Amino acid sequence: MHTRKERYHLEIQTSRKSPVGLIRTTFWDKVTKSVRHTQVARIKGYSLAQLKILQRAFSGKVKPSGDPDALHIADSRELGASRLILELAKKLGLHRIIFSRTEPWVNCVLAMIVGRVVYQGSKLSLCNRWQQSTLWELCGVEGRPDVDAHCYAPLDRLLERQEAIQKKLAEQHLGDGSMILYDITSTYFEGEYDRSELVKFGYNRDGKKGHEQVVVGLMTTAEGCPIGCEVFEGNTSDATTVMDKIEEVRKQFGLDRFVFVGDRGMVTQGRFEEIRALGGINSISALTHAQLKKLLERDVIQPELFDEKVTIEVTDPEDGKLRYCLCKNPVTQKTEQETRKRLIELTITGLQDIANYKQATTVEILGARVGKLLAKYKVGKFVKWSVEAAKETGKKSRTHRLIWEIDHEKIAEEEKLDGCYIIRTDTAKNKLDTESVVAAYKSLGNVERAFRNLKTVQLEMRPVYHKTDKRIRAHVFLCTLAYYLQWHMQQRLKPLFESDGENSDRCWTFELVVDCLKQLGRHTVKMGEIQWQQDGEMNDQQQRIYELIFQKT
Repeated sequence: MHTRKERYHLEIQTSRKSPVGLIRTTFWDKVTKSVRHTQVARIKGYSLAQLKILQRAFSGKVKPSGDPDALHIADSRELGASRLILELAKKLGLHRIIFSRTEPWVNCVLAMIVGRVVYQGSKLSLCNRWQQSTLWELCGVEGRPDVDAHCYAPLDRLLERQEAIQKKLAEQHLGDGSMILYDITSTYFEGEYDRSELVKFGYNRDGKKGHEQVVVGLMTTAEGCPIGCEVFEGNTSDATTVMDKIEEVRKQFGLDRFVFVGDRGMVTQGRFEEIRALGGINSISALTHAQLKKLLERDVIQPELFDEKVTIEVTDPEDGKLRYCLCKNPVTQKTEQETRKRLIELTITGLQDIANYKQATTVEILGARVGKLLAKYKVGKFVKWSVEAAKETGKKSRTHRLIWEIDHEKIAEEEKLDGCYIIRTDTAKNKLDTESVVAAYKSLGNVERAFRNLKTVQLEMRPVYHKTDKRIRAHVFLCTLAYYLQWHMQQRLKPLFESDGENSDRCWTFELVVDCLKQLGRHTVKMGEIQWQQDGEMNDQQQRIYELIFQKT
């Protein structure tokens, strides 16, 4: 009988399709006086890097922390947000909507869309993130992306596909008889845009004066899901875009019956009549203050009918298909009253200053000063005023005198309509009842929310770094598709937001969700000369977000 001292080691075979580890013993046989080997086990299903780590462990070469050869993370890149949002885009079929075949430029477009949600910034800055993010790698681009080949060229292809893409989105989210919300906004530019025919001076919806701009029209479903967008010249007015957009819905989307919802500046009286003349298309909009006053003059409505708790519906006696939904907003009522009070106070102060002016002047100059003051504060209808000319006394003319008073009766009449507004529709009541009509008009807030996200909150449409009309249009469309992704994320994350606290206890926002996902990384792990990629594991918060977005419980 003999004894032997065995030593275990791991041999790696790479000749097969997948590497295999062989655990063997080596010992000195005293009988045969030779080195002998015995195979103990086989290890399968591990990568070559993992087998090498085991090999080092068997040989006793795994070093403690702090040693240059110890296991350590050499580099990390963002993975979680890019991977999840890209996965959602593919689950929604966005890549197939962009183009039916799998082509490299489609993946580049997906990278820009997802990048707009996760990072914002210019196309070049997105390319420069290739070492900090796995986004481009996940989209099949190895190494540093080229901004011309991987951004601008795919962006041009995307613009060529815009009409077809919007048609597919409409097929998915709209049907005959659907409700379509439409509104426009403006986005301003800084710098020189000599090569653009779109960028012009016009009425800025954000009150940003002194800048050229473009006008952007956005079309959504009743829930606010974006269907399409269009870029107009910067001096385009709201109402002029309506009929073309309706024709687009009819011809490109193939819808003969739908309800068009727009604000009072969009669906003017003239546009309202033009839409009615088309047949099969109804509209919902609000009346202007002047139109409301005309209904009062015709005795179709009375101020007493407006109630903040109950919506009263009135049918036009001259047109039985016209329905007026009378609404009252107490918040708006308070705001309008406070604003009027403040403007009248400022007007009174200004009139007193003009009346107390002692130096000689003409009646014309005095009247011009009053007119300028009333035009500034826009409350002239509440002021009765006149200028009493000075009389000749034979010596020296005394100064002219301003006589004025506030018309409190007119103010009281105006206050009766504070917070009041009327929603007009020609939709049949058996299709949409009173509350549904009001809810439809209020849903225009979904479009306004979309504009806020597109312009400032998360997607940052501006600043626009492109100088040509083609690229400007493509950039706006790209941002719209990014909002399409964000909208779907927000819908699926509603349980997260609804279960959140209130006021100072509120935690979750969409931005925080993205930041939370960004913390999940892909790490480069090193141990001596061995290197491999290791993805991090989701924490509880990231796991919950993932399960909500992909409906997993």
